[in-house]
Amino acid sequence: MDKRTNIIELKHITKTYEDGFSAVSDFNLEVKQGEFITFLGPSGCGKTTTLRMIAGFDIPTEGEILLNGKPITSLPPNKRPINTVFQRYALFPHMNIFDNIAFGLKQRKIPKHIIEKKVKKALELVDLEGFENRKTDTLSGGQQQRVAIARAVVNEPQILLLDEPLGALDLKMRKEMQLELKEMHRELGITFIYVTHDQEEALTMSDKIVVMSEGKMQQIGTPEDIYNEPVNAFVADFIGDSNIFNGIMTGKLKARFCGGEFICVDDVEEGTHITAVVRPEDVTLTRPEKGIIRGTVTSVIFKGIHYEITVESGKNEIVAQSVNSASVGERVGVVVEPDNIHIMLAEDHTNFFQVEINKNYELEYNGTVLDVKLTDLVKGSRLDEDGTVLDANGLELDRQKTRIIVSIQPQDIRMTDEISEGLVQGYISNLIYKGDHYSYVIHTDLEQDFVVDDEYLWNMEDQVGLVMPEKKMTFTVKR
Repeated sequence: MDKRTNIIELKHITKTYEDGFSAVSDFNLEVKQGEFITFLGPSGCGKTTTLRMIAGFDIPTEGEILLNGKPITSLPPNKRPINTVFQRYALFPHMNIFDNIAFGLKQRKIPKHIIEKKVKKALELVDLEGFENRKTDTLSGGQQQRVAIARAVVNEPQILLLDEPLGALDLKMRKEMQLELKEMHRELGITFIYVTHDQEEALTMSDKIVVMSEGKMQQIGTPEDIYNEPVNAFVADFIGDSNIFNGIMTGKLKARFCGGEFICVDDVEEGTHITAVVRPEDVTLTRPEKGIIRGTVTSVIFKGIHYEITVESGKNEIVAQSVNSASVGERVGVVVEPDNIHIMLAEDHTNFFQVEINKNYELEYNGTVLDVKLTDLVKGSRLDEDGTVLDANGLELDRQKTRIIVSIQPQDIRMTDEISEGLVQGYISNLIYKGDHYSYVIHTDLEQDFVVDDEYLWNMEDQVGLVMPEKKMTFTVKR
């Protein structure tokens, strides 16, 4: 058990803007003294907003931030023992390296001899000894990033925040800086909170990773936990490459997915609908007769240290990584060892929304009248001669107190690029490939998300209309 004390605690943090958009929702986190924590997620998931609230640049709409057990929610940035390193280094071009690093110390009126000692130590830490008199425009991107880090750590903050600090560097420099940052963290012993959308960065450097999506924490754990034991399909898809399949438990330690029955190690009750996750490096290709399932190779891509081989089996696609090549069109068998299959309970993605009862007693949603009669839904109700709906007691139905909730399954919604055809419109904010179909999240103009299953590949940010047939809807009356 980790006995270190919490240095930062976020309790039910929410950040909502004036237009109603919620960037972060009910976010809870405890960070231990000296940890290296990484916020990981796609663009727009709320990770930078969370970092800015810790730094004090943004104030939460709801919730509380504690530093060493004391509230700092409304404390301005300059009153917090926290420094931030940004992707844009924000160095002063008119100052040399020494003055850039010493800037914060001079603002605090630190004695000159102490400033010189601290700057020298900071330069040694970032391996830039002898660069004191150099101008910032003579440095490479990696060197400028080191100066930005030195400027932050010279103030000896309790917490160092890093907002995608390596994003402007080339691949080789990023990999070098990842290792250097990890070593700096070890030497300094202070708490690092790091923001990135790069999974490899997070896995390489972190003690713990916080995976975020749509302003919410999806999972927190060690890099090994996140990679090997994802809690849902989003985490499995976002962290590394994954084969994700819908399936069902067919017996004790037996699961059927992708057209075959596999032995697994997760003891889930028979008949349970599940999601199976298999990493490509754990897929073994063999002769057809030896495979649990059989398929045809449709793609072979050389990736340097391995081949990425795609196999089509029925409606499913399985991606394998192998040091051995294969030929397009070749028939192969697929085998997966039991401990390489991660079983998760299937998520219920039923879509729910509420429709209005207009003054004509019609069901209306987003300005469209549905082809459904209210009297068919409300038990004992009937239509009066003047068009008024009466309840079972012969009284006028109270439209304000009668709520109609609609549910519809993801596979029963059709996306269309003819936006006006949809009952509601929006854009694709997330997608996950599930082996034989794509699962999409559509963020609609009504600020509600819908999950849609479709066999065809659409692009992120595509504007779509959602066609929802009334015959596929289930209506529930609440009064």
